[in-house]
Amino acid sequence: MELTLRANLRSRIAARLGRKYLARIQKHGIGSTTISLLPEPLVRPLRRDGLDPVAELAEARRTTPVSKVPLPFALDAWVVTGYDEVKEVLAATDGFSTDFTNLAGNAGLGEEHNPGGLGFADPPVHTRLRRILTPEFTMRRLRRLTPRIDAIIEERLDAMAKAPGPVDLVEAFALPIPSLTICELLGVPYEDRDDFQRLSMARFDLSDGAVAAFGATSDSLDYFRDVVKKQRENPGDGLLGMIVKEHGDSIGDDELAGLADGVLTGGFETTASMLALGALLLLKDPETFALIRDAEPDSDTVNVFVEEALRYLTVVQLAFPRFAKEDIEVAGVLIPKGDMVLCSLSAADRDEVLTGDEGDFDPHRKSSGHLAFGYGIHRCIGAELARMELRAAFPALVRRFPEMRLAGAEADLAFRKLSIVYGVESLPVHLEGRS
Repeated sequence: MELTLRANLRSRIAARLGRKYLARIQKHGIGSTTISLLPEPLVRPLRRDGLDPVAELAEARRTTPVSKVPLPFALDAWVVTGYDEVKEVLAATDGFSTDFTNLAGNAGLGEEHNPGGLGFADPPVHTRLRRILTPEFTMRRLRRLTPRIDAIIEERLDAMAKAPGPVDLVEAFALPIPSLTICELLGVPYEDRDDFQRLSMARFDLSDGAVAAFGATSDSLDYFRDVVKKQRENPGDGLLGMIVKEHGDSIGDDELAGLADGVLTGGFETTASMLALGALLLLKDPETFALIRDAEPDSDTVNVFVEEALRYLTVVQLAFPRFAKEDIEVAGVLIPKGDMVLCSLSAADRDEVLTGDEGDFDPHRKSSGHLAFGYGIHRCIGAELARMELRAAFPALVRRFPEMRLAGAEADLAFRKLSIVYGVESLPVHLEGRS
């Protein structure tokens, strides 16, 4: 009896310390003060060597595609790196949960931190919310955005052409295009666009730690609650107005604000990173640059390049964390109930099972089945919108500035460190050739 009591006490202490450990990471972010607390295998999926996942990640995929990572205080996590194994986890809706309460329970977070939306919801809540959103992301409805996307791109290119000296493609091109496109999609009032872009960018700025990022998320939700209130009174033709017209009070203001914030989260930073890193791919490879510059509008050449760039870059490096609902096997490995599973999308998309080779960039490769948008019920609902933006933006950029080149050495570029969404901090270019 005494031994049992001691064991239970140790278990409770371990759980409490584990929650404090995770809460400290959540509060301060992954930085110099907390990185030492995380085991290297858990951090490895967030590391890159330029555009490539680190070599150790490829080695882990080859040897142990489902690997256990013991955490302090008897907590366990698993990192999945193989293509087939990642798909197996992402498809196992009955076996794994992404519900926010899993994180809340482990990291001591309250419901006030719940961002809402689809990413941290399980069926049937996820099913109901996705059913509401899906009609707004059909190609038929998205096509109405095509003229506006083209106009946004041309406006940005005109502004770049007038700018003196080197131009930062991140600030002048990659960030504004998806931000303004989502404005159009959601139906954000024109006079709010400056505030909207500020909210879009602030939520991903971790320079002041994760607390500031949570504050930006809270500000964004407050903003969208106000937008929802106005849409209730006078529904527009954007996504929020259409949902209000079709579903009325069957979806609450908080849920609708969470959906809008989720669209912002999933469609802004990811597409911005793809635009910046895709532009870098073109600048690094003159033959591919010329291929896209000379391609016919809406040609298969552009589509193939975009899909291969999505696979090769896989800017969303990790899928939403999964928690095992029960003891479950993945590729013959038993994952105990309650353990956290992290799926490395960037590692899976370089797997030779998918590519047939080492996974190097090939603009002629017809990449199909990549996981850049995830897989299963949590596959990115805005995938087609992102494709529309990328297919329009890349050809327009290289046709407008056919002599564009890096304004410095590639080795001097600053890439994000330990970021779930990988990207480059700035991308300075000369738009004209050498005089």
